[in-house]
Amino acid sequence: MNLISDIMPALLNGLTTTLCLFFIVFITTIPLGFLVACVRVYAPKWLSWIIQVYIYVMRGTPLLLQLMVVFFGLPLVGITFERFTAALLAFILNYTAYYAEIFRGGILSVPKGQFEAIKVLGIGKIQGFKRIIIPQVFRVVLPSVGNEVISLVKDTSLVYILGLGELLRAGQIAANTYASLLPFAAVGLIYLLITGVITLALNAIEKKFNF
Repeated sequence: MNLISDIMPALLNGLTTTLCLFFIVFITTIPLGFLVACVRVYAPKWLSWIIQVYIYVMRGTPLLLQLMVVFFGLPLVGITFERFTAALLAFILNYTAYYAEIFRGGILSVPKGQFEAIKVLGIGKIQGFKRIIIPQVFRVVLPSVGNEVISLVKDTSLVYILGLGELLRAGQIAANTYASLLPFAAVGLIYLLITGVITLALNAIEKKFNF
């Protein structure tokens, strides 16, 4: 118990960084992913091709490598970011690409008759897309989005490569300091608690959409 009380402040400090990174990436990448998906589906071919290349690069290379390129590579061409900003940029670019593909699949799953009905009824493309198409898309993609959200929680540990004091790094330092595996066990429990809360929230959202 004494060890737990000694290491808890450091773990909570690391948890703050982890949650901050998670929430910022979460609230930015989902709408960006949806926007990129719409551009890929409906934009001219040349723009759609550029989006495809971007998605291919982001999905085809490890997130850890992307973090290193943003923080260590971009300064070589005169572009420098602080550690947390570099982590945010790499995560946003990566997860936007994944969400874009998920939303693209959701958009393409909507029967074409729905779009024709919107046109025939004279609802208007924007209003029809907002009120009829988007709810159907979200109902389809929610399970896949949920999986990516859980992955995001765990992927935040990769920012250790930039020297950020996130949760896992705080646990590793504590484990080395006290020569004990208990800090790692505490870190694991904290991750399980976070993912458990997120899973319950996602299940509640899925039930709401599957009325």
